[in-house]
Amino acid sequence: MEPFLIISLLLGFFLTLFFTPIWIKRAKKAGLVGKDVHKIEKNGITEAGGVSVVFGFILGTLSYIAIKTFYFKDITHLIEIFALLNVILIISFIGLIDDILGWKIGLTKKTRIFFLVFAAIPLIVINAGESTMMNINFGLLYPLFLIPLGIVGASATYNFLAGYNGLETSQGILILSALSLITYFTGSNWLSLISLIMVSCLMAFYIFNKYPAKVFPGDILTYSIGALIAIIAILGYIEKIAVFFFIPYIIETGLKLRGKLRKESFAKVDKDGSLEMPYKKFYGLEHIAIYLLKKIKKDKKVYEKEVVYMINLFQILIIILGLILFRGTIF
Repeated sequence: MEPFLIISLLLGFFLTLFFTPIWIKRAKKAGLVGKDVHKIEKNGITEAGGVSVVFGFILGTLSYIAIKTFYFKDITHLIEIFALLNVILIISFIGLIDDILGWKIGLTKKTRIFFLVFAAIPLIVINAGESTMMNINFGLLYPLFLIPLGIVGASATYNFLAGYNGLETSQGILILSALSLITYFTGSNWLSLISLIMVSCLMAFYIFNKYPAKVFPGDILTYSIGALIAIIAILGYIEKIAVFFFIPYIIETGLKLRGKLRKESFAKVDKDGSLEMPYKKFYGLEHIAIYLLKKIKKDKKVYEKEVVYMINLFQILIIILGLILFRGTIF
């Protein structure tokens, strides 16, 4: 991790920082806007802002490849990196289609799953990862079944825990930062840097996506972050740790299935902008956060950014617990 490689992080950050405002203006003119459902005045907010993040990430990663090959004369892991980029580009295209068609219309569930499986092909053809896990050799079952399952599962379920200003972006920053730390200590420095490139892009995007949001990330970003988490887990041989970090999303998926994937994570908005439980039961971690905050706060008033902070706190606790439980494997 030579200091010279920080150029890739800075490039990703500043490209995202520069192009996000441009996307906000151009997409709004094109009518690619959505309602901010947790605001009293539901003004049109630019959708699919993840375009600028993916753009910054791709160019940041390509600059890393250029530095590796031209400056360090190092061509190791190039096949894996290009496979990674191909997955992200394919999955970003799928997410962008969903964003353009609109989340109420979008792709059908079967069509979406088919395309997400298709996005895993670059990793399948290079036989990525290690087929032996928990002393079990999965053989061809690993690339042909487990890799697509990981890509589809991570990208689709990452999209479940969403809908609140800054939530998807901040969660991506937390999880990918943790995975960067782990891959660094387990000897996969190249994956650590690629993780940090995405983190740097997300940090730039967070400036515009945090409460009150000027732009929504869209499926193009949620699919990409979920897929990247799965890719890092596969290429870094840290599947168990990544799955543990994904506990909030596993819980969210269970709650969504409880509502037969029809109940939404959104809350009811009072006249003063505070949030209320939309249902009597929990159908998302967001609802649990609202319920707990109402129990904790004296005024019983819960606001959107507080829900995001509580979910982020839960994710941080999961990460800390994971680092403790898997410390023998990591350090």
